[in-house]
Amino acid sequence: MTNNATIGLLAGLLLAIAVTTGGFGGFVLAILLGGIGLALGLQRDGAVDLGALLRSRNRG
Repeated sequence: MTNNATIGLLAGLLLAIAVTTGGFGGFVLAILLGGIGLALGLQRDGAVDLGALLRSRNRG
């Protein structure tokens, strides 16, 4: 059974493939979008609390 993190990672990678045409820039964008998808999937699974991370940055 797949979890939300896996689905998020795959969605991010598929979006990256859709908007890139290749080359090194496309590779970097695919990694970036895949990481964003993974982070959002982990947030949905409850493994990571992105809200706490963002709140701690504003306390400065």
